[in-house]
Amino acid sequence: MRTNCRYTAVTALLLALLPGLVLAGGGGIGESINNVFGVINGWLSEIIFFDVFPGEPSMPFIVAWLIVGAVFLTLRFSFVNLRMMRHAFRVMRGKYRTADDQGEVTSFQALTTALSATVGLGNIAGVAIAISLGGPGATFWMIVAGFLGMTTKFTEATLAQMYREVRPDGRLMGGAMEYLSKGFAEHGMVGLGKFLAAMFAVFTIFGSFGAGSAFQVSQSLGAVKEVIPFFADNRWMYGLLMAILTGLVIIGGLRRIAHTAEAIVPTMVIIYLLACLWIILNNIGGVPAALGKIVTEAFSPMAVAGGVVGAIVQGFKRAVFSSEAGLGSAAIVHSTASVKYPVRQGMVALYEPFIDTIVICTMTALVIILTGVYNAPETESIRAASQGAALTAVAFRTVSDWFPLILTLSVFLFAYSTMISWSYYGERCWVYLFGEKLSIVYKVMFLVFIVLASIASAANMLDFTDLLVLAMAFPNFIGLYLLSGKVKKALNDYLVKLHSGELDREAGR
Repeated sequence: MRTNCRYTAVTALLLALLPGLVLAGGGGIGESINNVFGVINGWLSEIIFFDVFPGEPSMPFIVAWLIVGAVFLTLRFSFVNLRMMRHAFRVMRGKYRTADDQGEVTSFQALTTALSATVGLGNIAGVAIAISLGGPGATFWMIVAGFLGMTTKFTEATLAQMYREVRPDGRLMGGAMEYLSKGFAEHGMVGLGKFLAAMFAVFTIFGSFGAGSAFQVSQSLGAVKEVIPFFADNRWMYGLLMAILTGLVIIGGLRRIAHTAEAIVPTMVIIYLLACLWIILNNIGGVPAALGKIVTEAFSPMAVAGGVVGAIVQGFKRAVFSSEAGLGSAAIVHSTASVKYPVRQGMVALYEPFIDTIVICTMTALVIILTGVYNAPETESIRAASQGAALTAVAFRTVSDWFPLILTLSVFLFAYSTMISWSYYGERCWVYLFGEKLSIVYKVMFLVFIVLASIASAANMLDFTDLLVLAMAFPNFIGLYLLSGKVKKALNDYLVKLHSGELDREAGR
């Protein structure tokens, strides 16, 4: 009854606000929102995204921060991203469940919930934008970033399990805000830990409004309106539809989100990959040349938008936005998984960047490159407007006029699944700062923001999303550096038990 009342209240608030938004003038309010994003973007760029590369092109500090951190962790853990993939697959299948496992969801549900957030329009729209800005070579660096990001995800998920706590209402609270505050306290830096935890929570809340709703709505609308023209003239109606569908799930909390993600994610990934595979097979003769471009232009000074460094920047930015490795966001849901050993869930988390970036993003990149839409004169206006989903739709249309329908379905599902998971990330950070009683306030704000995003500028929305999402990596990676020794010890202890057969005996195998 309480959930129904809350959902009714959210729906009523949405319906009360929307007429005012529409009557205020779609174009006028859209321009106002666009200007607000422009101001925020400029401020964040000056504070966090200063250039650390001499000359041209630019290398934002936060991108360099992610690259160095991911390489450091991969080397420190002796390429755990490769060594433990087979064992992680067995954990996902339930081979190592024990009576001592404690959590709110299964390891697989935590993974699919995290994937529902990462397998979003970054895989469709973001990849297309990266290639149009950084050339085919950006694909190579996306793959490299995905490979390194596997270790980063392992570290985040392990720490989230180590430092999670049970709240008074019985729900688990974990993530970067917990391991930053508690981990730094263990090292005698209580004040700094609390400050970084609060910084992370604030960035995540605003990032959820950007990556979790604004970017998803804006980019998905660009593709959907091509198939359903009604939404081209009634953008706010699309936002309202997405807000209502999202509200149906997120008001129910983590378990409903996890069950929805578990049902949607495998289906949407299979549909999209089969469609991409069909396009690749239809252009099979051009695959060797496309792969050659990906490799050669990754190191070619003639690559688009700044040579090698430009390709690296675009590749890493899109990979991080897609897989979220290094941001600390997915750690929030991995902390709720039911496992006995923290590193066990860390190993499951390895599969996120692998599936999201190395598999799905690479398939999208091949479609974009093979069809040539990333530099075709007829797509110049789409690229200038940063409408990556619409650009991918053009690529799909080269095979068949009805093929964009499949992409539209994929775009809708990817956007929807991302929003329901990111709402959980933002809500947990909101609760960390303000308490459980005010969680409904965040949910209402998240739903209203979905509607606002449907009438704002896509270009400024993309910039806003990049800035807020990447900013999360700054406080998060400080914690990963400081606490990596604890993860290393836990990994070594786990491997000793695994190789001695103790873990098999615990699971009754």
